[in-house]
Amino acid sequence: MALKRISITLPKDVLEAADRRARAVDRSRSWLIVEAVRAYLAAPASARVREADAPADAVQEVADARRQHLLADLKRSPAERLRRAEELGRLARQVRPRRGRREQVIGFDSYEDFYAWKRAHRAGG
Repeated sequence: MALKRISITLPKDVLEAADRRARAVDRSRSWLIVEAVRAYLAAPASARVREADAPADAVQEVADARRQHLLADLKRSPAERLRRAEELGRLARQVRPRRGRREQVIGFDSYEDFYAWKRAHRAGG
């Protein structure tokens, strides 16, 4: 079976509950999430949870403004988006300087990519 790695963000309480359930059935977190997605897809459409038309924490005007901002950003070149992201990062650090250790999450498409990255960083790359 071909596998594809993804990255998801879950609320802390949901992840903790998922980890407890995975331990209880002696399975991995990934296995549990795959089974949950399979069960969701197998359920009749009428039984599935439907997403609200607008985000629950925002009024329609805010949702529309976010969409317009996203569409405007997508019209920019990748280089321009990167430049703007770096600029916003600098501004954010001016408002709230970093304290303590910096955390970073890096994703890889394959183990080979991870291994190449690891070799480069061991060599000081």
